[in-house]
Amino acid sequence: MIQLVSLSKSFGGRVLLDSVSWQIGDGERVGLSGPNGAGKTTLLKMLAGFEEPDSGIIVKPAGLTVGYLPQDGLTHSGRTLHEEASFAFKPLLDMRAEIAALEDRLADDAVHESEHEAMLSRYSDLQEDFRRLEGYSIDLKVTTVLRGLGFTPEDVDKPTETFSGGWQMRIALAKLLLGRPGLLLLDEPTNHLDLDARNWLEEYLSDYPHAVILVSHDRFFLDAVATRITDIGLRKLTDYVGNYSDYLVEREARMERLRQMKRDQDEELERMTAFINRFRYQATKAAQVQSRIKMRDKVVPIEIPPERKRVHFTFPASVKSGRTVFDLKNVRKAYGTRVVFDRVSVHIQRGDRIALIGPNGAGKSTMMRMLSGVEPPDAGTRNEGHQVVIQYFAQDEATRLDPTLTVYQTLAGDSPLHMVPNIRNILGGFLFSGDDIEKPVRVLSGGERTRLAVARMLLRPSNTLLLDEPTNHLDLDSKDVLLDALEDFDGTLIFVSHDRYFVDKLATKVIDIGHGGALLYPGNYEEYLWSRKQQAAASSELPASSSQLPASRSQVPGSSDRLPAPGSKLPAPGSQGTARTSKSVAAEPAPPAPKVSYDDKKRQDAETRRTRKNEGARKRRIDELEARIAEREREVKEIEAAMSTPGFYDDREASKPVIDRHQALMWEVGDLMGQWETLQEE
Repeated sequence: MIQLVSLSKSFGGRVLLDSVSWQIGDGERVGLSGPNGAGKTTLLKMLAGFEEPDSGIIVKPAGLTVGYLPQDGLTHSGRTLHEEASFAFKPLLDMRAEIAALEDRLADDAVHESEHEAMLSRYSDLQEDFRRLEGYSIDLKVTTVLRGLGFTPEDVDKPTETFSGGWQMRIALAKLLLGRPGLLLLDEPTNHLDLDARNWLEEYLSDYPHAVILVSHDRFFLDAVATRITDIGLRKLTDYVGNYSDYLVEREARMERLRQMKRDQDEELERMTAFINRFRYQATKAAQVQSRIKMRDKVVPIEIPPERKRVHFTFPASVKSGRTVFDLKNVRKAYGTRVVFDRVSVHIQRGDRIALIGPNGAGKSTMMRMLSGVEPPDAGTRNEGHQVVIQYFAQDEATRLDPTLTVYQTLAGDSPLHMVPNIRNILGGFLFSGDDIEKPVRVLSGGERTRLAVARMLLRPSNTLLLDEPTNHLDLDSKDVLLDALEDFDGTLIFVSHDRYFVDKLATKVIDIGHGGALLYPGNYEEYLWSRKQQAAASSELPASSSQLPASRSQVPGSSDRLPAPGSKLPAPGSQGTARTSKSVAAEPAPPAPKVSYDDKKRQDAETRRTRKNEGARKRRIDELEARIAEREREVKEIEAAMSTPGFYDDREASKPVIDRHQALMWEVGDLMGQWETLQEE
């Protein structure tokens, strides 16, 4: 159990956390949520020991190991990839080295017999410890994690300094996962991962045996991993049980309750203030006025977090393109000896919403450049349809912004006239507000430049969008702004994104890129994953001597006949090539549910009974509180009706007990509401 006790943290005059108490148990997976600058990264750094709180303490169990992955900035050098990843097992590696040294010494005939006996005893103890700590499976664990994070077998012997920044962060993540710390702190772990690596990490973290606290702007990832969401805001931490989708629903309900309580409090304060102002100078009412002044001064104002602005707009209108948008025929693209595409054909029609899927380096950005016309194919043809108006957002779009312009000038420079009034709203939706819009581009951070480049794209008229990772460095609110606009876009959309939620919402077709090919899958991303699993299952049932099978060609819709690329999956029985219709998907039987052992079943049943019992007790208590609240509120209304009758305040002795009863009931209702709210949150 890790606990924060009365912890406070501020930077300058800005208070991030004020006397916060919080705890996390072993095995919990907590997602931190909150607006940019709320203190999510600061909290992780304090838990990791890289920053100290201004006051309060962090209580950790003795011997707790903590692993922290920052957003960026980690580099490795001096070892191969396999050696660097294996370094997570340094105590076991030292033990293995000592075992090897003892073996050499034991083989030496010159060693004295007494020393030989001592070495044998030590050797036996080391062997037993090494076996118990699973030292013999180090290489298997390292290979499994590296493969899961997207490294190839050819990468394992490469020096770590040859990997780029994104791959350096993957190396750091691999070491953390292999080390299995008791508290795992991850700050945007999915920033540098493709979809396959994200899917693998989701499964890994879902089975992680210890506590995990993570920050992520990937909604689907939080839904899949988190068992609890902690909201950082108003200088405190608020817990919500469940994943991110549960949190959104419960947070909105809680905000509505807070807003209602705030309205009720404001009305009560207005009544007290009106009474004070009305009778302030009447001697007969002096005591009552003073009593209300004291009550008003004791009221603690209910604080409500500012509502997160949701900006909604549509793309500027453009001419309608022809039915065919792009047609690539038998294109080939290579860089030196590395062939990225070989005899690939792709046909894209008006209204298609296509996600390009594949591991990093497979050729997704190359395909986008060929489609946009920025880079021609080495062989084959690229045909563009009638009246196609392209807008291409490249991975390095942010670096192309004019550093001498301000944020506002960057958008206003090439905006259509009728979109100029929307510029400030769009900038606000991407977290540029107040004086930020007058900042020159050269002083913006990398993430801010990306947000500005995305915002600029939303002002230009076009009927075909080519977007290469537009969601990088965008927070959840900014992603929602872009997602809403793209959902309403009525043109053709081809995009690359490593955000699963973004892909699920937009894609109606998927092109799987890799092994020199581009295979089209009709349907959304879920159907694409299902189809791949079916193909994998079918290929695993093929005879071992597959070399004796006759070669066959597969027809991919929108492409020419060609042999499957080396290493590609074979299509499932009954499918046409790799294209699967929604009808054929629905016809396939669902995979059987995994078997559950008897002991696991007993534990699950006990846990279910315990949960139901607790839920039943909470529901009975909630019903009781609601009945009491309704009863007290009826009594309050009756008293207020009596207090509003003419002449009520004329008899001070008679009215004072009624007024005191009204005040006591108001405080009681507030206390009951607080209890009810706590139970609802649980």
